[in-house]
Amino acid sequence: MKQKFAKISIIFLLIFLANCVQNSDKLGQILIDSGYGHVTVNAQVADDNDKRARGLMLVESLDENAGMLFVFEQEDFQTFWMKNTLIPLDMIFIDEELKIVDIKNAIPCTNDPCQLYKSEAPAKYVLEVNGNFTKKNNIMPGNKVKIQS
Repeated sequence: MKQKFAKISIIFLLIFLANCVQNSDKLGQILIDSGYGHVTVNAQVADDNDKRARGLMLVESLDENAGMLFVFEQEDFQTFWMKNTLIPLDMIFIDEELKIVDIKNAIPCTNDPCQLYKSEAPAKYVLEVNGNFTKKNNIMPGNKVKIQS
């Protein structure tokens, strides 16, 4: 019985490890035109439903120029919430032409129901960065973005 349990445990461990390797995060570099020149953000890429749903939940801190880039299949009004998110974030909504169309300053949700943050215009990408990042770097709607992988 112990050997059978050990074999099953090893199989589950191998499946888990293989899944971790397949789901390793892609990284991208985002260059944002701002009032102070270019600002670079090193971002994890969330380009599937699982990664987008997990987002930055339970992340305790981000480096100053770090974030997460959410990539959607098509441009549309995007809606986010801060459930299980521990740090304030700026959500930068970016359209297909790589222009910032909206910015939301979002705070962690401590009670249900959580506030929803919906873009004012259709967006294909959403870049989440530390709270007040956009204010500190003079980033605003209308600025252009470049995405490099």
